[in-house]
Amino acid sequence: MRLVWKSLDKMRCLRKRSTIPFLGFLITFLLFLNLYIEDGYVLEGDKRQLRETSVHPPSSERYVHTFRDLSNFSGAINVTYRYLAGTPLNRKKYLTIGLSSVKRKRGNYLLETIKSIFDQSSYEELKEIIVVVHLADFDLVWCENLVQEITRKFAHHIIAGRLLVIQAPEEYYPSLDGLKRNYNDPEDRVRFRSKQNVDYAFLLNFCTNLSHFYMMLEDDVRCSRNFLTALKKVITSREGSYWVMLEFSKLGYIGKLYHSRDLPRLAHFLLMFYQEMPCDWLLIHFRGLLAQKDVIRFKPSLFQHMGYYSSYKGAENKLKDDDFEEDSIDIPDNPPASLYTNINVFENYDATKAYSSVDEYFWGKPPSTGDFFVIVFNKSTKIKKIKISTGSDDRQNDILHHGALEVGEKLVGTKKGKQCSSYITLGEFKNGNIEVQDVDHKIAFDIECVRIVVTAGQKEWLIIRSISLWTTQPPSQ
Repeated sequence: MRLVWKSLDKMRCLRKRSTIPFLGFLITFLLFLNLYIEDGYVLEGDKRQLRETSVHPPSSERYVHTFRDLSNFSGAINVTYRYLAGTPLNRKKYLTIGLSSVKRKRGNYLLETIKSIFDQSSYEELKEIIVVVHLADFDLVWCENLVQEITRKFAHHIIAGRLLVIQAPEEYYPSLDGLKRNYNDPEDRVRFRSKQNVDYAFLLNFCTNLSHFYMMLEDDVRCSRNFLTALKKVITSREGSYWVMLEFSKLGYIGKLYHSRDLPRLAHFLLMFYQEMPCDWLLIHFRGLLAQKDVIRFKPSLFQHMGYYSSYKGAENKLKDDDFEEDSIDIPDNPPASLYTNINVFENYDATKAYSSVDEYFWGKPPSTGDFFVIVFNKSTKIKKIKISTGSDDRQNDILHHGALEVGEKLVGTKKGKQCSSYITLGEFKNGNIEVQDVDHKIAFDIECVRIVVTAGQKEWLIIRSISLWTTQPPSQ
């Protein structure tokens, strides 16, 4: 064990490192630590050695106190929080929205962000969310004044258990002096981003058991209308598939969704590497370590950055998400299903990508007459609208030139999987697209399959850009 840590110390002394070697180090370190500890071989002396061989030895007892529970990646970090406003309810909610906020030199957008969250949610949606604000500034006078303002403006939400304001005391923070200056960042910037990692870690740690899902936001954001309903649709459509982080904005720490069960590990991860790099980079590494290779980001974005001045030195920050839509969010339901096709698939542009809300698509080689693309639902459902688009902006001729849309019932097992034995045609594709409204009024049975059939062969390849289905049933809770 000691030899391993000595070798790691040498690695850490390398001032210039690329992202790939660092990620390799993270993977090696975490896998070794988990294997070594989970099998029960760590003795107290070894745990002490772990702490003593850190690159920067602890300068005070509070540093050791913060990292005391690293041997249990699934356990909570032992922090006694201050409750500045509100108390958590016993009932677990659907979604926790976490905000961390510090005093800014210019501008303060926290109150507007909280207001947007509540104003853009319906009464039914408000029952399913809890907002946790971590006031992470060590200026207690500033915190007290802000809490008074929050309490005055959002008293009814605090009373209803929808809003909590907390603080992790300064004594729980690791040392923020003498930090490594990776990437040649100025000392004050390294201190800022390192503390920010710890701020988020303590926030995540607090929120672990409050809900089933956790949404990370910044404190200068506005929300789209009924964003929770849109989130539920996406989560429901991903049932049966593995994911670690779903993204509903392409900016910073905005709109990053996690399973609450992953929060303890993420909190420990941010604490372990708090001085290595900015939080958004660490989030990418964490996602990769838990085997989600690709970004899963949904459009339109549900959250927009609205601040003009950064919390770091009040610098200008006018970044905007051009995929954001504040109104008329109409995300399809796309019930859980299996997808099959006999069209030759090009590389990894497989059938599932046409059914996803992520910006990706199915791409196949030229289809022949009678070829098909079928969606088989996990359970029969009532559908009110179907919309399918083929081709893309840069490959406008890779459309379905001749095809029909069908819906089916009476599932039967075949060698190639389940298929419906009875189909009804809803319409023909025109210019590569089809949209059918009021399907539930035209079809008497609960639909078990949706099928695209090629009615005439073509020389062009085929891109199915999106398959969107809207059901008459609300998304499952």
